[in-house]
Amino acid sequence: MKHFSLPEDGGICINDVPSDILHACDKIYTDSFLDQDSAADEIVSRIIRTVKNFFTESPAAKFKLGFSTGSSPVPVYDKLARAYKEGKISFKDIEIYSTDEFYAPDGKTNQRRSTPLVTHLIEKIDVLPENVHLLDGTVEHNEVSSYCADFDAKARNIDLLVMGLGEKGQVGFNEMGAEKYSRTRSVMLSYNSRKRQAANFNGNIDETPKMALSIGMSTMLSAKKVYLMAWGEEKSDVVRKIVEENEDQMCPASFFQDHGNVHMFVDKAAGSQLTREVAPWLLGPCNWTPKFRRKAVIWLSQKVGKPVLLLSQKDYLQNSLGELIEQFGPYDKLNIDIFNDLQHTITGWPGGKPNADDSTRPVPSNPYPKTVLIFSPHPDDDVISMGGTFIRLVYQGHNVHVAYQTSGNVAVHDDVVLQHMDACAELGFENRFDEVKSLVESKIPGQPEPRALLELKAAIRRSEARAADRSFGLDGSHVHFLNLPFYESGGIIKLPRTQKDVDIIKNLMKELAPDQIYMAGDLADPHGTHRVCTEAAMEALFQLKEEGISWAESCTVWLYRGAWMEWDLGTVDMAVPISPAEVIVKRHAIYHHLSQKDIVPFPGEDPREFWQRAEDRTQNTARLYSELGMAKYQAIELFVKYKEK
Repeated sequence: MKHFSLPEDGGICINDVPSDILHACDKIYTDSFLDQDSAADEIVSRIIRTVKNFFTESPAAKFKLGFSTGSSPVPVYDKLARAYKEGKISFKDIEIYSTDEFYAPDGKTNQRRSTPLVTHLIEKIDVLPENVHLLDGTVEHNEVSSYCADFDAKARNIDLLVMGLGEKGQVGFNEMGAEKYSRTRSVMLSYNSRKRQAANFNGNIDETPKMALSIGMSTMLSAKKVYLMAWGEEKSDVVRKIVEENEDQMCPASFFQDHGNVHMFVDKAAGSQLTREVAPWLLGPCNWTPKFRRKAVIWLSQKVGKPVLLLSQKDYLQNSLGELIEQFGPYDKLNIDIFNDLQHTITGWPGGKPNADDSTRPVPSNPYPKTVLIFSPHPDDDVISMGGTFIRLVYQGHNVHVAYQTSGNVAVHDDVVLQHMDACAELGFENRFDEVKSLVESKIPGQPEPRALLELKAAIRRSEARAADRSFGLDGSHVHFLNLPFYESGGIIKLPRTQKDVDIIKNLMKELAPDQIYMAGDLADPHGTHRVCTEAAMEALFQLKEEGISWAESCTVWLYRGAWMEWDLGTVDMAVPISPAEVIVKRHAIYHHLSQKDIVPFPGEDPREFWQRAEDRTQNTARLYSELGMAKYQAIELFVKYKEK
């Protein structure tokens, strides 16, 4: 199955720049890759090379290989297991260490942080049992101190330590405020950390352990070689702090700046806030594509605090953009060109304006009306992420369909189900409250939920989605629930995407033959449902093109973002202003998703409800456009047109 990514559009001329210039701002040498898959390939290649070199020099010794737990190293585990199967590496003389584990000596949890390490790697290779050293989270309280001291002694001077990063720069369970001299020990987990870990416990923080075991910072820093890795846009801020800012106790991974042999591997999303990505013209010559020119001028405008049309030649020269005005100036012409380019992204007609000159509009006038297919990974992403545009497409008379790709069942709290059952009983329908309550009580932490309970939760989410769509006039025959199989694992960890998922989407596409398709653009998320859903839809469209389906070639794909992130203005192809009245209609549509309101059913430190996040995001976008010199709007939703490489 294909993996899709957004094509590169301009940037630093890497072939013309020595690597030391490209990494001039790195306090930890960092390589950025297109995606986590290609980064994992490079990490595994280096692990194999390091191991072979070690045994060439010390054939009778044991190689000590350490891994952090969690999801970040999983692609490395999988590729190492494949390399073993292909005969590229043997683990018979390798000792494997884990760095962290939940601590629950009372046995109240069967969840283990090391489970992915075991199932994805250890069980698939020839490592000897006596060479596997995983922290034991069941050690008795009166023994834990001596156990940690013994483990620390063994885990000193690991030959290669491979570590994923937390969103705040945690490594293992060394969290904000960890001491540089810390050793292997038991630690109390903060409330925010437990919220993040609650995803492993069906989203229930009450079932999440309050303590953990972790090797300490000094133990990690004793490793002879360290590989750090980070995937996804949510890690971009902390990657910048670790790589380019000063060592900070509140960002424990920054302690590795003092390590003499450390290398960071990131995907494009995680590395998106590094200087080489944000302002590469500060480092060397660039490929000045139209969008890249826009990116640079917007950066300059925001840096000096001026609208685009007021930028001066001095502003360009003092901020390392002399090359830009040399090639595309003079500066005042460049200002006008970028202003017009940005202005032309704005349209109140996302389906195209009938009988209008569309030469500078992002969407052609014809055909009208268009058949529009909106894909929503969960049953509320459509109204949260692009609700204003959705509403406008309906109001402007297009043939709009929405397809909810997954049931979203695991995001419904048990209390919500019981409340619905209670309401049914109160209304005189069949009283199944006690039956459903027993289903809820039969749940086993860490295990898939009972299928009957999941079906009730899916039904709740379907009813909410239909109510939201009805609120702005979308006919029920235009609402489709795909229930893609990959999602139906009954737990947080999903099944692999297969052709079955793709075929369901293909069948709907063939039935509708859309002129426009809207999809979630969160391709940066390596593990999330958004990426899997979008890649399944992309794969479906790609296969239809391969099959010679005529409409598939002319269909335009627009990518929207989720509730947390927004497109960089330099990449935008369409900006849809939302009026104050439409903001209210969108808010009310989001309100219909009652099971998702007030209680955020998954980890996160953002206390805002979804409607607040959506409004804050779109109103901030409108503010940014205004500061650049555009007209003032209440809110703006942004889209990027997907183009195949």
